[in-house]
Amino acid sequence: MTVIEHDFPSDLDLETKEDAARLAKRKRLFLGLAGGVALLGAGYWGYDTFVASQHVVTDNAYVGADIAQVTPQIGGPVQQVLVQDAQYVRRGDVLVKLDDTDAKIAVARAEAELALTIRRVRGLVATDSGLSAQVNARQADELRADAQLMAARSDFEKARIDFGRRDGIAATGAVSGEELTSMRNALNTAAANLRAAEAARAEATANRNAAKGSREANRALIADTSIENNPEVLAARAALDQARVDLERTVVRAPVDGVVSRRQVQVGQRVQPGAMLMVVVPIQAAYVDANFKEVQLDKVRAGQPVELTSDLYGEDVVYHGRVVGFSGGTGAAFAVVPAQNATGNWIKVVQRLPVRIKLDPRELAQHPLRVGLSMTATVTTSE
Repeated sequence: MTVIEHDFPSDLDLETKEDAARLAKRKRLFLGLAGGVALLGAGYWGYDTFVASQHVVTDNAYVGADIAQVTPQIGGPVQQVLVQDAQYVRRGDVLVKLDDTDAKIAVARAEAELALTIRRVRGLVATDSGLSAQVNARQADELRADAQLMAARSDFEKARIDFGRRDGIAATGAVSGEELTSMRNALNTAAANLRAAEAARAEATANRNAAKGSREANRALIADTSIENNPEVLAARAALDQARVDLERTVVRAPVDGVVSRRQVQVGQRVQPGAMLMVVVPIQAAYVDANFKEVQLDKVRAGQPVELTSDLYGEDVVYHGRVVGFSGGTGAAFAVVPAQNATGNWIKVVQRLPVRIKLDPRELAQHPLRVGLSMTATVTTSE
């Protein structure tokens, strides 16, 4: 009888093979993990080198605009308010009307003052001829006074000579006492007439000088001017223009195209010059101020392209813009209460610098934004 022997694996051989299989599997897993880590590292390096390093991103960005305040330039009661909050207006549209009663009265008063001034200047021109005639008349009076003075001097000289002759022979009895007395009286009368003629001559000279002074003073008011460019007329016309401007300013118009916001004026309210009535936000000229960390700005330059998305429209709407420039200081530098970095308890904080970004007007027209909305800005620094 033949006995057939079979080789069956022992338990030790089975355990050895299983350990070897597990070791090989573990080795393959470690190799796969190492390969995956290496692949991820290479991918991160490639992304950081070729993608991330070419862009800087921040979600600390907000829409802004050069808001126009609507203020009256004259005071008065409000007669009409023609707009409401959130209403779109065009430049020149009427927003508010003030009561124009006082302004109309001021215009009428200025018109009357201008007409009166023109008449007064015309009177000055006409007066010049009259004053010239007065000067000529006073010169004639002076000539007449000169003639009278010469006659008075002649009479006085004749009376003096006659009295001297008779007085010299009065002691001989050749001349009566009555005749001598008559000659003495004639001499005194001639002397009085001479003094009167001299006074009349001085008065005529003074009158002529006064007439000349009046004429020169009148000519100084109209010299080198016509009625239209006379200073008094120009001043009155300027006052009329100012009154008309004040009348036009009773109608308050929109300074720019935009949306009305923060309306604070009501009918019947009396407003003062410079008081804010409302604001007009030019949404068609909106921009974005993106607050980048200072460590992100080493490659950012003016003119670089920017892609932006808003929380309002989501990532489906992408805006395109350009970097305009950088603010003159960080937000902390312009804060109402600036940071006291010179104190002993100091902790360094990474600062943010506002970067102004100009948006594409066509994209703004398609998807309007509002001031203060949040944006995410991505600047391509490779360009």
